[in-house]
Amino acid sequence: MAQTTLYGIKNCDTVKKARRWLEDRGLEYQFHDFRSDGLSDKQVRQWLDRVGAETLINRRSTTWKGLSDEQKGAADNADKAVNLLTEHPTLIKRPLLETGSELRVGFKADDYSTLFNA
Repeated sequence: MAQTTLYGIKNCDTVKKARRWLEDRGLEYQFHDFRSDGLSDKQVRQWLDRVGAETLINRRSTTWKGLSDEQKGAADNADKAVNLLTEHPTLIKRPLLETGSELRVGFKADDYSTLFNA
């Protein structure tokens, strides 16, 4: 399997659960913190192309609730959504797991078990 990268924010409870799950099974992965490591427009665009804005954007987050109606409307336009997500990475549903061929949004132990045959 290609390099596995787990994207998220280190103090997010769901990200912590995903990291613990991976570590408990001895699976190697790289952790990429949205806040400290940043995100590129190219990376966000690839995610949007693969899973779509409805899956990628966390519309229940505190960050989403704090956006203006104009900013929320930008989520429906691909180019504007890229800018919105790179400017406010906490809008991305967490964790985001990328294995090269697979991209999973959120954490469900059963889903990870199937993906990693663990």
